[in-house]
Amino acid sequence: MPDKQYYENEEQPQRALLAGIDTGEFDPEASMAELSELTRSAGAEPAFTLIQKRPSPDAATCLGSGMAEEAGELVKREGLDLVIFDRELSPTQIRNLEKLCGVRVIDRTMLILDIFALRARSREGKLQVELAQLRYLLPRLMGQGTSLSRLGGGIGTRGPGETKLETDRRHIRRRIGSLKAQLKDVEAARSVIDKRRRKNGTVTVALVGYTNAGKSTLMNRLTQAGVLAEDKLFATLDPTARALKLPGGKTVMLIDTVGLLRRLPHHLVEAFKSTLEQAATADILLNICDASSPEAREHLAVTEELLQSLGAGDRPVIPVLNKWDAVEDKTLAPRLPGAVHISALTGEGIEALLSQIEENLPEKTFEVQLLLPFSKSGLGARLREEGAVLSEEYVEEGLRLTARVDERLYGLVKEFDTGAAAHG
Repeated sequence: MPDKQYYENEEQPQRALLAGIDTGEFDPEASMAELSELTRSAGAEPAFTLIQKRPSPDAATCLGSGMAEEAGELVKREGLDLVIFDRELSPTQIRNLEKLCGVRVIDRTMLILDIFALRARSREGKLQVELAQLRYLLPRLMGQGTSLSRLGGGIGTRGPGETKLETDRRHIRRRIGSLKAQLKDVEAARSVIDKRRRKNGTVTVALVGYTNAGKSTLMNRLTQAGVLAEDKLFATLDPTARALKLPGGKTVMLIDTVGLLRRLPHHLVEAFKSTLEQAATADILLNICDASSPEAREHLAVTEELLQSLGAGDRPVIPVLNKWDAVEDKTLAPRLPGAVHISALTGEGIEALLSQIEENLPEKTFEVQLLLPFSKSGLGARLREEGAVLSEEYVEEGLRLTARVDERLYGLVKEFDTGAAAHG
């Protein structure tokens, strides 16, 4: 009797047909290439690509009826598992395409949301993902075959006479309200931390830019943070903060953020606005882009535009052209004032980047020891509000305290500085 052989069952990735239409609105090849990256990030394999040139989407199947039938035949012939469209689909289009293809059909937004759900780690990230999923689902809810289990919530007890559709909608609206309230609590807690950070004089530097530009790799290079640095879109969804000591001795807090994406639906940007706002409130912004990408200029401009919309236009932004080592013809790369050329992978240009950060640090702060007479107690209150009081005690002559202040505040209190503490 031959020896028994045991084989490990390995889960094979789903094979997908990527489909889209070329209406002249955007570069279909570049968009489809990004859709391929998104598909791989979700754990599927892009097996075939189909692009149809037409003036507008077909109301019934997005593709024309003939091309839709061809897509269905291709799926069945090749044994594909999934069809992914490079635009948002209506419920009618999804239903008709699934009938033709015999497999699940999803659109670009659904794919992005699946990746978000896969990558979210923090409580805030998970809340934002679920909120975005439900906001997307609500107007598309058809009441037939709809399951909310994937979103982590079941449907509660239904009232007499209510249809499943009505109950589903009510459930989703209630859940959306609950998620909004929870996110407000999270944001409030983060706001308290941010205020404490500012009072303590902690400078923050945020890494922003398109997904897959190398932000996490740069974070690891600068701080040895151990942030996931995969060649996958949205590898980092939650902000990560780490301390970074600059060559001059100043320590700043470096924040890695969720990456942006070409044609990222506005409602998804809205859903993740609180995460992005953490970057927008930073003292210095590093706009990271992949210098080897033919769309590097566009990526930098889109990121800048988003930062402007979040109210970060008054903060210093340093353009960082990453993957410089991969640029074959450097004469074609973007030339921007103040830009730094680096390779986060090899370490090239890192010293120049650190120097740029130092040059853009906010105004100097001083640690001072003061003796305020009782007649100047109002200054003590101001220091507590606008500076960082490290210690204080009442003595016979007045209030003795140690505080960290900026140059503006120091101008108000310097006559009371005993000179015992060094400025730095």
